[in-house]
Amino acid sequence: MSIFTRSLSYAHNAIPALDSISLDLPPGSRTVIIGPNGAGKSTLLQILAGKRLVNAADIRIKERDVFRDSPPGVCFLGTEWAMNPVVRGDIVVSHFLDSVGGYRHKERRDTLLDILDVDLDWHMHQISDGERRRVQLVFGLMEPFDVLLLDEVTVDLDVLVRDDLLRFLKRDSETRGATIIYATHIFDGLNQFPTHIAHMSFGRLVIPPGPWPIPPDSALSAQFGSSTLYNVALQWLREDREYRRELEKKGRKVRGARRDETVPSDSETFYKKYDYTH
Repeated sequence: MSIFTRSLSYAHNAIPALDSISLDLPPGSRTVIIGPNGAGKSTLLQILAGKRLVNAADIRIKERDVFRDSPPGVCFLGTEWAMNPVVRGDIVVSHFLDSVGGYRHKERRDTLLDILDVDLDWHMHQISDGERRRVQLVFGLMEPFDVLLLDEVTVDLDVLVRDDLLRFLKRDSETRGATIIYATHIFDGLNQFPTHIAHMSFGRLVIPPGPWPIPPDSALSAQFGSSTLYNVALQWLREDREYRRELEKKGRKVRGARRDETVPSDSETFYKKYDYTH
């Protein structure tokens, strides 16, 4: 197996984030994880990448323990990169890519530069977040990977660039047997990309990774038939919201406006007292 976990649980400052996650993904698979904000998708990918330490779980990539025997060929691309002050400094893109070894993978780097429409003369401090995201993808993908953990980093890309990138990644996976886990909230045009899909909510795998398209003999087939990935994702996200609202009725902290709040907050009292705009 390319990615394997058993009974993976994790908490942020005693607040549960992951609850007994088990994965068993073969080489060459491309898994799209579907779930609402706060489901635990980013935490899961960060742990698989070895960026968050977990002691009491079996977590292996390419048969190697991600913490005690870190496997080579694992690429994690997350959203925090574009906010790093180092990559927001006055450095030319060509110099930046050369400084991290772009010259060693020139053919692949050049392919990605074309796909992502990156200008080598850009200065990192002068470009937009979306353009900086494109540079990150060239930086992260120009060295061939065995496992790619992709966390929301395509959200800033326009649809044309995103579709070209996904075609590249799909071809890369099929040609080299590379494994991809992709957490995203954008499902338009994604129908042909995954080999597996999973549903994650409240830190649990509600539906563990299963084949995509949904096989006719699958338990999900009766519910979804030949639905698109977009429609499956929309239904799962609706179910997540309904489940959360049921929990709120049973005492879970309620989200949204507090319309039944009769006692004014301290800030409301202050601003009403010193409001000189009227």
